[in-house]
Amino acid sequence: MKPKQILKIITDISMTVLLLLLMAYSLIGEAAHEWLGVGIFLLFVLHHVLNRKWCRNLFRGKYPPIRVFGTVLALLVLFSMAGSMISGILLSRYVFRLDVHRFSAVLRTVHMLSAYWGFVFLSLHLGLHWGGILGLARKHTKKPSKIRKWTLCNMAALIAAYGAYAFVKRDFGNYMLLRYHFVFFDFEEPLALFLPDYVAIMGLFVCIGYYLAKGIRSMKPRKKL
Repeated sequence: MKPKQILKIITDISMTVLLLLLMAYSLIGEAAHEWLGVGIFLLFVLHHVLNRKWCRNLFRGKYPPIRVFGTVLALLVLFSMAGSMISGILLSRYVFRLDVHRFSAVLRTVHMLSAYWGFVFLSLHLGLHWGGILGLARKHTKKPSKIRKWTLCNMAALIAAYGAYAFVKRDFGNYMLLRYHFVFFDFEEPLALFLPDYVAIMGLFVCIGYYLAKGIRSMKPRKKL
């Protein structure tokens, strides 16, 4: 595996870990949340530097359905990340120390919406590329195994099913639809119990993104009359 590809994988894994920790906001502390936010911002920039070829080719070539889906999803990720970062910087009390009191209510709403929608968009984006990740794993596997494939498929189904339960349990949809204006945390809950629920929710949307992409790729182009 080339060094650049290894760096891409490390960057993407690090972004995923930081994203999950950022969702734990009050459980990790406000100062830690801000510093992790700076970290994911730097990784986000590095991710785009490493994938600059995709950016250069954005206005080149044809746009089949799967490319349209991927591009729209990438733009939604970009907008949600920008919303999180800008609002986070303006609300900062520890790293940038701006804490704009006059617009804090609006900024907190933008930050919450950007965070929850961004979590979903990033998970779908990961699902879009999951086929490539599986292909890379197959290259480093000695022999194909039906038992291993069956086990992994069932594990994915169980994670997605629990993710749907956790989505409801954690009021994820209510935050996305702004039915609540504040995120409620159980401060006595250990981080070790909080994170698995969010990993499962991410797994749910990774599965949705993967099968959406698979379905779009299987679509046959219409024949011209």
